[in-house]
Amino acid sequence: MKFSVNQKDLQSSLNYCQGVIEKKSTLPILSNVLLEAKDSNLKITATDLDLIFIQNISNIEISLEGETTTSCSTLYDIVRKFNNEKKIDFNLLSENKINLESDKSSFNLNCLKAAEFPLTESNFKENEFSINSKKLLKLLNKCKFSVSNDETRHYLSGIFVHLTENEDKKYLTAVATDSHRMAVSKTSITEEINFESIILPKKTIFQLCSLLDDHDGDVKISNLKSKIKFEFNNIVLISKLIDGKFPNYFQVIPKDNQKKLEIDLKPFLTSVDRVASVSQDKKDGLRMNLTKNNLDLSVNNSNSGDGKESLSVTFDHELDISFNPRYLLDVASNMDGNKIEIYLKEPGSPALIKDPSDFDSIYVVMPMKG
Repeated sequence: MKFSVNQKDLQSSLNYCQGVIEKKSTLPILSNVLLEAKDSNLKITATDLDLIFIQNISNIEISLEGETTTSCSTLYDIVRKFNNEKKIDFNLLSENKINLESDKSSFNLNCLKAAEFPLTESNFKENEFSINSKKLLKLLNKCKFSVSNDETRHYLSGIFVHLTENEDKKYLTAVATDSHRMAVSKTSITEEINFESIILPKKTIFQLCSLLDDHDGDVKISNLKSKIKFEFNNIVLISKLIDGKFPNYFQVIPKDNQKKLEIDLKPFLTSVDRVASVSQDKKDGLRMNLTKNNLDLSVNNSNSGDGKESLSVTFDHELDISFNPRYLLDVASNMDGNKIEIYLKEPGSPALIKDPSDFDSIYVVMPMKG
């Protein structure tokens, strides 16, 4: 195998591979990246067995086709330190050594045979549909901070993606909850699609978001029973899905929270962040003492002290309620407009939070016991 590749293209691809490969893999082959040079294409594959990343770099100068695997982290570390205007020449010297040269640098890296690399492709021809990449990215970004870290309830450690219908309109809807807070976001779908409800794992979500950040255009999605495939540009991401039943989240959305609190978003964000500074891990309750058009925020920590701040708001009632400040900061940081609306009921009832500039997303946050 002999080929030349542009440094910048290779670095970008290996950077994504780094996110997929497990740092402490027990199987040496899983620390490697599969390189296949064929038909003027360099195909790069990385996997942790649950997630597969494949990228094709086209218009490669190939003088001898072939395939091998080598350590992803070592290769990435070397490639990113090369001059990014230069070509890198690869030459497979034997089945366990590959040479790469650029400018005046030369490296010989250990290889494992491509035949040892786990099989990757599955047939995903059914249930295929396309969605705009920015729409999909928004769905995931609006929900990912609410994904649970609790290993015992594995069905909450991902985003539930499913079809919903409202007033004859169809939506692709995403939901995430850790049972203390919940995020729901939807995007309208015009074409008739056949899509089974899925729970997308956390690692896949973060990989997909970083890929979608760099992509404009459509994403092709197809899912089999236990796997899903995303295709765009020259990239394929295949992921196993979480096996489990997502809880009925409709029941959790408050229906009759009549006490509406309206606040300017930026001052609210900065005030909550400032007041919560006395709480080292942002886990002490943030007390919100509400009177007509006034909000007093306070946090008290027995080790470090207390902080308080007042804000002018639009509110017509009186209420004293506490929240985890981190949850409020997470929600507020994901809003698009200049205002935040919080619908309240009682001190012990969950709050419904809306973004007036985004009717497609809502958030529910449980209060803390005073």
